[in-house]
Amino acid sequence: PTATVLDIKALFHKSYPKWYPARQSLRLDPKAKCLRDEEVLQTLPVGTTASFYFSDLGPQLTWGTVFLSECVGPLIIYLMFYFRLPFIYSPKYDFTTSKHWIVHLACMCHSFHYIKRILETMFVHRISHGTMPLRNIFKNCGYYWCTAAWMAYYINHPLYTPPYYGQQQVNTGLYIFLFCQVGNFSIHVALRNLKLPGSKAKKIPYPTKNPFTWIFWLVSCPNYTYEVGSWIGFTVMTQCVPVAFFTLVAFIQMTVWAKGKHRGYLKEFRDYPTLRSSILPFIL
Repeated sequence: PTATVLDIKALFHKSYPKWYPARQSLRLDPKAKCLRDEEVLQTLPVGTTASFYFSDLGPQLTWGTVFLSECVGPLIIYLMFYFRLPFIYSPKYDFTTSKHWIVHLACMCHSFHYIKRILETMFVHRISHGTMPLRNIFKNCGYYWCTAAWMAYYINHPLYTPPYYGQQQVNTGLYIFLFCQVGNFSIHVALRNLKLPGSKAKKIPYPTKNPFTWIFWLVSCPNYTYEVGSWIGFTVMTQCVPVAFFTLVAFIQMTVWAKGKHRGYLKEFRDYPTLRSSILPFIL
């Protein structure tokens, strides 16, 4: 009775080595949700015997591998356009550099963002979800890599023109970008400190002494708030339509994620702060 679903998966794996635990989905009903690994048999809504329905989730990858693939690709692709490798622009522009300072600043900011994400994946994040299907990596990486190429093509184009309001607009966008990058990192550290290594137990995140975490009083997922803010700053700084499009799509997707997490908090914690919104204070 005290066995967990993970224990059942391990026994199943011994009988069928092809299906390792991360690849297995066990349900009490074919149309029900997958049982979580940590669920205990005696707490499940069954009698003295139970039937499990198995389905194969397909080959799996760790989330860390997925995150690294999503980040390394845009970093390299953007730099290819920045250095104007052959076959990208007209041959006369091969390995030339832009005369506009904003182009170089944009490259530094874009590279900083993805290097930060890579380092966070390696040293900060404690990922509760173990794996994801191998097929999803093509969709995820395809989106991030293609949008990075789209942005980089125009920002590093020989005919690119600086923002309409000049240095003042660039500085404003840069300050927003840097502020939100620091905020995003602060939230990730706070969330890391909330989890013990190897634990899947959920806790309510609260503000810490770090002022960048005080937004937790108003928002459930401030890491998404700061992430969107960073891309808004990058959009203002570069005045580039593909960047604005990427920011809009990112905002829509992160809103969906934030609403899901917010509903999860409300469902799991009766004392969850009622003042909090999902991603935008008092609005959304």
